Amino acid sequence: MTLDERANIGIFGGSGFYNFLDKIQEVEIKTPYGEPSDKVFLGNLQGKEVAFLPRHGRKHSIPPHRINYRANLWAMKELGVTRIISPCAVGSLQAEIKPGDYVISDQYVDRTRGRIDTFYDGPIATHVSAAEPYCNELRVLAIKATEENNVKCHKTGTIVVIQGPRFSTKSESKWFSSMGWSTINMTQYPEAHLARELEMCVVNIALATDYDCGLVGDVPPVTHAEVMKVFQNNLEALRKVLFKLIESIPSKRSNCKCSEVLKHARFL
Repeated sequence: MTLDERANIGIFGGSGFYNFLDKIQEVEIKTPYGEPSDKVFLGNLQGKEVAFLPRHGRKHSIPPHRINYRANLWAMKELGVTRIISPCAVGSLQAEIKPGDYVISDQYVDRTRGRIDTFYDGPIATHVSAAEPYCNELRVLAIKATEENNVKCHKTGTIVVIQGPRFSTKSESKWFSSMGWSTINMTQYPEAHLARELEMCVVNIALATDYDCGLVGDVPPVTHAEVMKVFQNNLEALRKVLFKLIESIPSKRSNCKCSEVLKHARFL
């Protein structure tokens, strides 16, 4: 088996997902963009070959603004991955999205700065559309997976991505909420867009771990410890959702155009 035939589905994990796969094989991938966050863990799950990469490193040592997103996505591509599942913990910006709820994001807003967010620095000008940043085929399957596991799911949502590593001020948080955005996170950009640039399907499953600080009344300031507590309490349910999603992903893409992104991105 060659390197680019090892896996079809890739998962980027954050806090609490370092032991996602059983009977794993660790693979070190070299990329033109430097080192990925960690070795890639390969295993069979639900009859599918899956690659897992902890985006912060297995010891959570890499802060969100220092993650080498390009190397992480390139490593997945090298292994043959065509579908990316990108679960993450988020803060809720809307009262109806309660801690423990899931959101299958359909849009993001980029509020980061200085992150390298493209593979295409020339010599061919390449303008990849981000109008529909997440794969609709995978989103439908993710929603179904949450429903079949009886977890509260919001079928659409806009995730605003901040630079980090600090959390928002109350004024910033109130502004994000007033814009109608759903959740807040530090890693979806440029991760989701880079997957799209490589013509991979990508889906985000966001787990709300807290209300962001500017949302309602006297919400206590968010702490990493509290985020981890809620995340750990929901970890088993999230694993079941991911298992069901992986099981339902067809072997070949048919109902999306993610594999044709570059056809419409270049003036040739």
